[in-house]
Amino acid sequence: MSAKKILIIEDKPENISVLFDCLEQYDYELLVATDGESGLEVAIEKIPNLILLDVLMPGIDGFETCRLLKKRSELKDIPVIFMTALSELEHKLAGFEAGGVDYVTKPFQQQELLMRIRTHLTLYDLQRKLVQKNSELEAFSHTVAHDLKNPLNIIVGSTDLMEMAYEEGDTIMFKKYLTKVRNAANKAADIIESLLLLAGTSQYKQLFIQSLDMRLVIAKVKDRLDLMLKDYPGELKMPDQWPFIAGYPPWIEEIWINYISNAFKYGGEPPIVELGLDEHEDFIRFWVHDNGPGLSEEEQAKLFVPFTRLHTNRADGHGLGLSIVQSIVSKLGGRVGVESTLGQGSTFYFTLPRQPTLLAE
Repeated sequence: MSAKKILIIEDKPENISVLFDCLEQYDYELLVATDGESGLEVAIEKIPNLILLDVLMPGIDGFETCRLLKKRSELKDIPVIFMTALSELEHKLAGFEAGGVDYVTKPFQQQELLMRIRTHLTLYDLQRKLVQKNSELEAFSHTVAHDLKNPLNIIVGSTDLMEMAYEEGDTIMFKKYLTKVRNAANKAADIIESLLLLAGTSQYKQLFIQSLDMRLVIAKVKDRLDLMLKDYPGELKMPDQWPFIAGYPPWIEEIWINYISNAFKYGGEPPIVELGLDEHEDFIRFWVHDNGPGLSEEEQAKLFVPFTRLHTNRADGHGLGLSIVQSIVSKLGGRVGVESTLGQGSTFYFTLPRQPTLLAE
């Protein structure tokens, strides 16, 4: 885990020295600015996790600096702790009104300063996680409402037409709409299964990752994709030999299913899909390359975000696949990513460690 970044905005070298003596022995990355203007510049460039801000400085004072920080969307939620020798209530209130979350009085008491920093770093992390969870919940609700609505509408509409066909003795039309109902029900079941899988990966507290034969996993994946590949006739290339790897077989299958099915759905016409791997000392990088149109940098930035769909006009999807892949691979101790150039296709990859490990929360 990377060190938390603390930005110190203080004009007096002796105070900066005291803060360094107090904080540098802990796992913090310390950044320094000696006035409000440069402090704002450093904050924009480095995006710290917390700011220690002096009140009395040359140029703009700490209160105005804080107000300027809070006006920027990327900085407005970062906790600001004021450092001041001013102990009057009006100065403390001015700090809170400017957007500060706390204050410490000079001269500093080391333990008090540390406790306040740790407390607000913890609160900031919890706040960010809560915002993320709320965003995911909102997107989840939209997905369920929007994507399940379509197959359910088909089922409701088709059953009405089935009833009419039955009353008229039209068996051909009856079977036609029965097929629509069956396909819509399967689509709804797929969406529900994907939602359950995405939720399930976040619920595992411990999981023993075992050694598995990737050749057998790929064979099962091909069997599961057999019907889909008939709808997207193309070419699937892969190595003759596959290694043993550390993983959890059902989850590894889901990774390949998502990557390969996307490659056929969104690849070229006809799709040409190639599977491959690159071996490294501690991990193996597996990849799926397609001959599709490629992805822009903006599109790549949206990948692996839950409930995000890029190709709404090309194939059905419910915006869950790549977020499932990311959740799974993260749990297995690996990474996911994409390399793509417009007009040259895309390569989606995931890495897995060579040795089995006991996965803890």
